[in-house]
Amino acid sequence: MQKEFYENFLWGGAIASNQADGLFELKKEGYSIADYSYCKDKLTKDDRAEFTSFSETELVDVPERNYAKRRGIHFYHTFHDDLKLMKEMGLKAFRTSIDWSFVYPTGLEDKPNDKALEYYDQLFKEILENGMEPIITLSHYELPATLSVKYDGWYGRETLDCFVRFAEEMLSRYHTMVKYWIVFNQINMANFDSLGIPFKKFENKLEAVYQGVHHQFVACSLVKSIASKLDDGLMIGTMLSDKIAHPATCRPKDVLFSLKKNQLQFLFSDVAIRGEYPAYMQRFFAENEISIKMKDNDLQILKDNTMDFLSFSYYYTKVNDSNKDQLNDMFVRSKNPYLKASEWGWEIDPLGLRTALNTYADRYPHVPLMITENGFGAVDVVENGEIHDTYRIDYIKKHLEQILEAIKDGVNVVGYMLWTPIDIVSCSSSEMKKRYGCIYVDYDDFGNGSGKRIRKDSFYWYKRVIETNGKDLG
Repeated sequence: MQKEFYENFLWGGAIASNQADGLFELKKEGYSIADYSYCKDKLTKDDRAEFTSFSETELVDVPERNYAKRRGIHFYHTFHDDLKLMKEMGLKAFRTSIDWSFVYPTGLEDKPNDKALEYYDQLFKEILENGMEPIITLSHYELPATLSVKYDGWYGRETLDCFVRFAEEMLSRYHTMVKYWIVFNQINMANFDSLGIPFKKFENKLEAVYQGVHHQFVACSLVKSIASKLDDGLMIGTMLSDKIAHPATCRPKDVLFSLKKNQLQFLFSDVAIRGEYPAYMQRFFAENEISIKMKDNDLQILKDNTMDFLSFSYYYTKVNDSNKDQLNDMFVRSKNPYLKASEWGWEIDPLGLRTALNTYADRYPHVPLMITENGFGAVDVVENGEIHDTYRIDYIKKHLEQILEAIKDGVNVVGYMLWTPIDIVSCSSSEMKKRYGCIYVDYDDFGNGSGKRIRKDSFYWYKRVIETNGKDLG
C-alpha cells in the first residue's frame, strides 16, 4: 500500500491568463469574451455566485464599467519576478493558459501575433528555468469575441476549425517545452464564458449547449491526434469542474435523482476517457428534444483519440434534492446543511475531494488524475506588512490530507495545483477582494495600489509541505 505522496508528485500552482496577465493594452485587433467581464461597485451575493448556464456577457465597451480582468495583476510585466517567488516557494509545476485572443485576435487570422509568440516563448522558457513543469491550458475562457458574434461561439462548427488551427500552432511551437496540455478549462461548465454562445438567440437553449459541447469534444480529440503525430510523450488531458453532489437524503427517490444528475457531469469525462457518448445520455437528449449535428466521422474521431489524463478543479460540494432541483439543469444544486461555508457561500467539504478521487479512479482505473485547482478565497488583511491566513492553511491542509487518504486507497493522483500561488482577479465576480494566493498582490478591485508582492503565512507553509513531499502538513 502506498502510504505517502508519490515520488515526483507535481506540487504546483495555477492561474489563468485572463485573470492575471493584463494583456488588454497589447490587443489592437480583437479581444476575448473575458475582456468584457466587469466588477460591480457593490457586489451582491448573486454577483459572487458561481456561473449560471445561460448568463451572457455584453460584448460592448461601457466606459463606466470596471473591467478588472483587463488589468489582472500585470503578470505580463512582472512574470520574471513572480516566477522567482514561485521557485522560492518550491513549486514543481505551474499551470497557466495561452490567451487565444492574444495569439489570434479575432480567431480568423492566418498567422499568429508575433508579440504573443514572443511572450509565450519567454514565459515557458522561464517556467522551465525556475524548475517548474509547465501545465498549459489552451482555452481558459479566452475565446475571441469575434467568434462569439460571427459564429455563435462553439455552436458554430467554424469555431472548431479556428481553434484547431490555433492549437496546432501552439503544440507545434511548444511541444518540446510543454509536456502537459489541458485542452479546455472546466469543460463541463458549458456556459457563456466557456462556449461563447449567445443563448438568447436559441429557443432550445439546452440543445445549443450540447451542440457547442459536442464541438469541444471533437476539438479535444483532434488536439490529441495532432499531439500524437508530433511527440508520443505529450500528455493531453481534459479538465472538469468537479460537481459530484451527494443525495440530499437517503430516500430512494433522492438517491436515483442524484445518480442521474451526476451523470450529466460524467458525460464530459466519459466521452474524453472512454471515447463515446454514454447510453444514459440518449434518453436525456430525447426527453429534452436535443438533436446534435455531427459530421460522419465525428464519433470515430472521439473513439480513436481519447485523453491521457483527467484533471479537475475542486472547491466545494452541494446536494442533489429531487424536490427542489431540476434534472435538466446541470448547474443548480442545493446547499448541504451539514457543512460550513466560506464568505462566498462555498461549502467546505474535504471528504468530498476523497470521494471524487475514488469515484473517478473507479470509473477510469487506468488514467492518472490531477487536481488542477483547489484553494480558498477570502478577504485577507495586511497587519504590519504581514498576512496571517491561517484559514487558508487550514482549508488546504484538510484537502491534502484527503488526497493522501485517496492515495492510500490506491488512487493514482499525480499532481496538485493550488489555486492560486499568487492573488489574481476572481473569475466569476471579477474582484480582487476575493483572494486565493499565497502571495499577496497590493491591488484593490479598481486597480489601485502599489502592486507590491507580500509573502503570506501560507507561502511558508506550502513551501514546507513541498520540501517534505507532504510529510509535514503542519
